[in-house]
Amino acid sequence: MKRVLVVGEINVDLVLQGAHAFPIPGKEVLVDDVVMTLGSASAICAMGLARLGTPVAFLGKVGTDPWGAFCVDAMRAAGIDVSRVTSDPKLKTGVTVSISSPHDRALVSYLGSIRALRAEDVPSTAFAGFDHLHVSSYYLQEGLRPGLRGLFARAHVAGLTTSLDPGFDPSERWEADIVSTLTETDFFLPNEVELISIAREADIPVALRQLENGRTRVVAKLGAEGCMTLEGGQPLAVPAFRAEPVDTTGAGDSFDAGFLHAWLGGRPLLEALRWGAACGGLSTRGLGGTSRQADAAEVERLIASVS
Repeated sequence: MKRVLVVGEINVDLVLQGAHAFPIPGKEVLVDDVVMTLGSASAICAMGLARLGTPVAFLGKVGTDPWGAFCVDAMRAAGIDVSRVTSDPKLKTGVTVSISSPHDRALVSYLGSIRALRAEDVPSTAFAGFDHLHVSSYYLQEGLRPGLRGLFARAHVAGLTTSLDPGFDPSERWEADIVSTLTETDFFLPNEVELISIAREADIPVALRQLENGRTRVVAKLGAEGCMTLEGGQPLAVPAFRAEPVDTTGAGDSFDAGFLHAWLGGRPLLEALRWGAACGGLSTRGLGGTSRQADAAEVERLIASVS
C-alpha cells in the first residue's frame, strides 16, 4: 500500500456544538455540548487516512505545552508515525474554537505553531519511503506558504505525487500565488467557497476550467451537492451521501482522506470521488473532525447501499 507523508499544521479544536445562534458583539449565545479534540485540516486528513488503513506519517510543529502533547498523543494512538513532529519550547500550540450547528460552523483560531513551519524544515531526505505528499491550510500556514511550490517540486523529483487543500483565507484576499503553486500540484481539493474565490468565478464548471494547467486535477467539494471534477473537459459529478449531521467540522478533510486513499489504492476516478463523498458524510456523525471518521468497511457498505 502506498505511504503518505502529511506536512502541515497541528492544533487543538475546542468544538462548541449545537449553537442556538452564532455570536454577535455584546451578546451571549448557548450551545448544547462541548468537546476538545485534535484539530487542524492537515491532522484531520492524516487521521482519516490512518483510519482507512493508509500508512501515514506527519511532519509538523507543536509547542511544549499540554495541547501539543494532546495532539501528538492522539495521532500516535491512531497509528500515525509522529517521529517527524517537533516540540518547540518557544512556540504555543495553535487553538481553534469551532462554533458549530448541524448545518454550518464559524471558526476562531490562534495560529501559534501553525505559522511556524517552513519549507526548509522539510529536508528532501524526509521523502524517502513515501509515495505521496499532502498539505492543507495553504492560507493559514504563513511560514510554509512561500516555499510550498518548491517543496512540491522537490517531492516530484523524489518520485512522490502531491495534493493541496487550500482551506479558507481569513484575509479573504485569495492572492494569486496559489495558482503558481498549482503548477507543482497533482490534486487540488478546494471546497465551493474556496474554488469560487480563487478562480474568481461563481459557475463551478467554469471555475474548474479556469484552474486547468495541464497537470492539476481539481476536485471541488460542494457540501450537500456532492463533488465535481472535469474529465475530458466535461463535468464529472458525484452526489453527496445523505446523513443527519451532528457536526460538520473537518468533513472536507475527511473527504480528502477518502479520495486520496481510494486514488492511491488504484481505484478509478469515479470510485475515488465516491469514497471522498462517503468519508466526508460519515465524518459528520460525531463532534469534532476525527471522532466518527469512517473505516474502509463502513465506506464500502455505504457505497454499496446506494449503488
